[in-house]
Parts: sequence; C-alpha cells; structure tokens
Amino acid sequence: MQKSTYSDTWDLDVIFEGGSHSDEFESYLHTIQSFLTDLETSVTMLHLTDSTAHQGLNQVVELVAKVSKKLQQAGSYINCLQAQDTTDKHANLLRSRFTKLRSTFSTMMIEFDQKLVETEESVWNELFEDDDLQQLHFVLNEKREDSKERLSLEKESLIQGLSVDGYSGWGQLYDLLVAKIKIPFELDGVLNELSVGQAFNKFSSADRNVRKSVFEKWEDAWEEQADVFSETLNHLGGFRLAVYKERGWEEVLKEPLRINRMKKETLDMMWQVISENKQPLVNYLNRKAKLLGLEKMSWYDLDAPIVKTDSKVTYQDGSDFIVDQFSQFGSELTSFTKKAFEESWIEAEDRAGKAPGGFCTSFPESVESRIFMTFSGTPSNVSTLAHELGHAFHQHVMQGVHPLNSRYAMNVAETASTFAETIVADAAVKNAKNEAERLALLEDKLQRSVALLMNIHARFIFENGFYEERKEGFVSADRLNELMENAQKEAYCQSLESYHPSFWSSKLHFYITGTPFYNFPYTFGFLFSLGIYAKALEEGTAFEEHYIALLRDTGSMSVEDLAEKHLGVDLTQKDFWEKAVKLAVSDVEEFLELTEE
Repeated sequence: MQKSTYSDTWDLDVIFEGGSHSDEFESYLHTIQSFLTDLETSVTMLHLTDSTAHQGLNQVVELVAKVSKKLQQAGSYINCLQAQDTTDKHANLLRSRFTKLRSTFSTMMIEFDQKLVETEESVWNELFEDDDLQQLHFVLNEKREDSKERLSLEKESLIQGLSVDGYSGWGQLYDLLVAKIKIPFELDGVLNELSVGQAFNKFSSADRNVRKSVFEKWEDAWEEQADVFSETLNHLGGFRLAVYKERGWEEVLKEPLRINRMKKETLDMMWQVISENKQPLVNYLNRKAKLLGLEKMSWYDLDAPIVKTDSKVTYQDGSDFIVDQFSQFGSELTSFTKKAFEESWIEAEDRAGKAPGGFCTSFPESVESRIFMTFSGTPSNVSTLAHELGHAFHQHVMQGVHPLNSRYAMNVAETASTFAETIVADAAVKNAKNEAERLALLEDKLQRSVALLMNIHARFIFENGFYEERKEGFVSADRLNELMENAQKEAYCQSLESYHPSFWSSKLHFYITGTPFYNFPYTFGFLFSLGIYAKALEEGTAFEEHYIALLRDTGSMSVEDLAEKHLGVDLTQKDFWEKAVKLAVSDVEEFLELTEE
C-alpha cells in the first residue's frame, strides 16, 4: 500500500483564512471582547451566599470555560503567525491586542477567585453536592486556596493591568529583538545571514570548524545585545520579585511549584538523585571527547556527531518512521498521528525567517493542534517531531474533559511529549541498519539525557542564583555571564573545556512571562515518562488505555496524587527517581562497549 506524501508546511487557513490580515480573525477578536463583557456581568452578579448559588456558579464556570477556549484559540493562531514569519509586523500588533484581552480576562478571574475565597466554608462544601460542580472540586478548590495567598482584588487587578505594558511588554520586546538577530555564516565563499534557528542547527555539523565558527559568531551576536537582554531579564525578574514581596512570598519557587502542582520535597528529591548519579553521563562525555580527538569537549561539541555521515533523514521518511513506531504502542496514538500529518498540522520547512525552536499549540474550538519546528534532516529532528506530536496527542485525549479540568501543568505536559519521543528514539536504535548507525542513534539518545539532566539543571541553578542576587539589585550582563558559566560547570561536573556564558541571553525560556522557572518541568517530565514507558514495555498495546486515563487526569490532581493513582509510587521518596535516572543513563554502558578501541 502506497503511503501518503506529507507536506512540511502547515495549513492555518482552515482555522482563520487570510493570515495576520484575516477578516475572520478580526471578527473573532471582537467576539472574544463581547464574551468578556458577558463574563464581567456574570462575575459581578455572582453571590455565593448559600447552597442554592450553585446555579449561578455553574453559569459563571461555563462562561469561563468558553472564554478560555476562545482565548486559547486566538493566542495559538497568533503564536503560529509570529513563528512562521518573524518579519510579520501585523502579527506583532495582533499580539499586543491579544495581550490586553487576556489581561482583562485575568482581572476578571481575580474577582471570581476572590468570591470563592469569601464563600463560607459550610456553603462551599454544600456547593459540591451539585454533580456538575463535583467534577470541578479540585480545580475550583485550588483556585480558592491560591487566591487566599494573594493581595486584595484592587491590588491584584492593578498588578494585572500594569503587567500589560510592563511585565508582558518586556517579554514581547525580547521576541522582537531575537527576530532581528542574524548570524553570519560563510559556505563555499558565499556569506549567508542565518536566522537564530538555522544557526542553531549548525551545532550538529560533523565539521568542528563549522561548529566553532558558528558558535563564535553566535556568541558575538548575543554579546552585542547583552546590555539590552540583561536590562530585559532584570526587569522581568524585578517585576516578579516586587509582586512576590507585596504578597509576602519569600520563596521564589513558590509560584512555579504551585503552577506545576508539585511539592518542593518532590523537586528537591529529583535534583538530589540526579546530582548523585551523573557519573555515567560524565563517562559518556569523556568518551565522546576522545572519539572526537579532544582532551575535553567544548560547549559547541555537545551535539557533534561521532559517526561522520552525509546521510540525511527526509521529512517524509522521518514521518513514516514515527507512524510505524507509534503503531507498536497503540491504535489511538497511531490514527491521531496520521491525521496530524495528512491534514498539514506541522510547519517543518527549513527556511529563513522562521522563529527558533519548536512548539505545539492547541486550537480547542477547532479540535486541532499545530506543531512548529525546523526540520533539517537529523535524527534529533525526528525525535523533536515525535516530542511535539506527543504534546498534540495529550491535547487530543483531553477532548470530552471539562475545559477547567483540561488545563494541565507544564511538568506533566512534558511527560506525554517525552514518552512519545522515547518510543521513537528506542525504536531507531533497535532498527539501526549497521553498527555505525546504531552508535549514532544511541548517541542521539544520550545527548537528550545530557540535555535534560545537565543542561536543564544548569538553567535551574542559574535562575536560582539570578533571583537571589536580583533581590539585592540589578545584575549586570558580566555577572549574568559568570552565574551562567558557574551553573554550567556545576551541572556538567566540570567535564567541558569551555562553556556558553551568554546562554542566559540566547535561551527564550528565561524570558517567558507566563511560566516562571521554565526549566525543571522538562526534567520532571523526562523522568516521569520513563516510569510510564517501563510499564508500557511490560504491558504492550494494552497499556494505551491506562496511559490515556493517566493523561486525562493530569489537569485535575497534583503530580504526587497522579503518580500514586496510576503508577503506585511516592514522588517524594528516592526509589522512583533512582529507577528513572538509571533508565535515563542505561545507554551509557552500551555506548562505551561499542566505542571500545
């Protein structure tokens, strides 16, 4: 049977026709404004004084759900417009308008949450005798408890209003600055200006001169803008700390832990176990350095291939491989993935003008997702594509779940994506055509383990250090370089010859305003997914039903309760994390055997 030919560019017109100048989307934004007006009236009129108030609460909850879906739909569309063409100025204008709409909604949610707080305990408990509200007990109770630790309605509304041109404005400025950065690269006597995304792909070149040259130009580009980026990062951090201080929050991790529905004991135990078990990864890095003919690797060598080959994976072959391997796991994941490819949900073309990185974003009203990346033909690209498809599948299985119960945190979001990535990466190693290919694919898996257990750890250490110093005042660009390099040395156990001090300016994650500490959830998701993957290997295709049940619970319970219910493990204890880390580094032994002289 002949397989389909997949497009490597996405189709956005089926969602809103006309791009950033879409009349349909313009009308949609006006519709959101109308819904916000209705919501404002409903929230103002809501009075939770006795158990009969459940009808009014249900009405507001359903309106909140509708507005949330519409905002997600609009925000996703703008994300896609900005990512596919960083020069689209009208898309940037749409982003500013959307930010105001979202801020208005957030202000209304502050008032709504305050009314939940003011409800008498006896009335609050009676409200959940209503069947429709009972299913929302966790998330509504969470909103109520979170609101108890915030400021008055007036102050929180003021913060939200000021954040549009303050906090969020700085984040948008960063995106604008990055879009303008070009990295000069000379090939065969021709000088090209690469986008950040295109330049980043050069770090996986087999030619060390190429890697080094691009890295030097890369460092120069970020250093040239260091003062502006340090100004941006300091104001983002300063705004956040000022808000925390007003609320009486002394611990900077309080908000990210609450967002991720995670205990600090869980986070501390995870990092403790990782720190105690990095030696195999150090052994791998040392061996890789030797294979590359180096005493020690530099930062720009981390993604270097150890098996020099000119072969490339086409987008079509990579897509077909993903579908084939997903079919070994379950029919639901397979049919969904085929749909994503066949209906052009993926923007993967390698071209100038695109934003760096990759993401998956959902369109809840269209019941679709879109995936963004730049596919340049490496095994890592195939893994990234599988990773983003895992995100899309997670969003897919949440269909039918109440919108308020489908808002899962980043740490469990990374679980689904990493699980999908692991299926494909393991299969790639097992299906290798020869020893050289097997080694290359095995090394690609180990690069991922290094990234999630060392690189992410460095980001976490840096961000902790930055916030502690930011409490005392402005942190200079030079000091940020020092903090970053020191964090990398600690996280990589001094195993590299040189590091990437300007990483703090080149990594978008430090500038994302919606999610503070956009780092540790990746590592949590990676290790948590390995525990799930181990069960999947034991149970085969029968596990898919259990897996979907776990994913559907991710928006309505803490990660500790999720792990206890579906895996029977305690995340605050060492056992789970030790087993997960051992799985993460289990490929090192095989790698060392294959590379013995």
